[in-house]
Amino acid sequence: MILTAHQPSYLPWCGLFAKIAMADTFVLFDNVRYTPRSFENRNKIWTSHGASWLTVPVCYDRETKIKDVTINNDLPWMRKHWRSSEQSYHKAVHWHEYEKFFHGLYNNGTWIHLADFNGYILTQLLKKLEIPIHYLKASDYTFQGTKSELVLDMCKQLGADTYIFGALGREYADVGAFERAGVKVIFQDYRHPIYQQFGGSFMSHLSVIDLLFHHGPQAKAIILANHS
Repeated sequence: MILTAHQPSYLPWCGLFAKIAMADTFVLFDNVRYTPRSFENRNKIWTSHGASWLTVPVCYDRETKIKDVTINNDLPWMRKHWRSSEQSYHKAVHWHEYEKFFHGLYNNGTWIHLADFNGYILTQLLKKLEIPIHYLKASDYTFQGTKSELVLDMCKQLGADTYIFGALGREYADVGAFERAGVKVIFQDYRHPIYQQFGGSFMSHLSVIDLLFHHGPQAKAIILANHS
């Protein structure tokens, strides 16, 4: 079984979906410490003035795990994110195919926990991209250790024979320990695709929604065209 994992990210970039597509099982790493000013609560979208951040306001302290981070719904962030998305993409070719989902996401009630919100978005985007995956949450298990040890214990408990790290995994993965445990290690080497946007210079490393709004059903093929 090929396994990969990642922290809950807000409106993730194309590379995460490419990594998930390589695996049989995906684990949402929601029981590790929250990282402020990361992609866990923000991401970028296209605007006519350049890439712009959409940031979910959150409440946390230094020791808060991602699963316990709460969303500050006293601020009108959902209305802002909807309006920003609509303003940026309402002229995109495939806007109307996804408009209903995103309108509902930002206008039908509120979410309490960031990880639940991000997890819901991820599963829905995977469906729209037609990427099948066995989806698990780390908080439902008792994986032991930190960093490389934690990942290896997760592989052992779930019965994985292969684990896919992101590119940054090279900085902390104890490859020897994985080899001794009979688990093959793969490091993702993702080359971001260049695709048609509205015009002008291509804006790379935006949220995957940029690709969806512009290319709709072709988005999956574009995501997977250059990945390894």
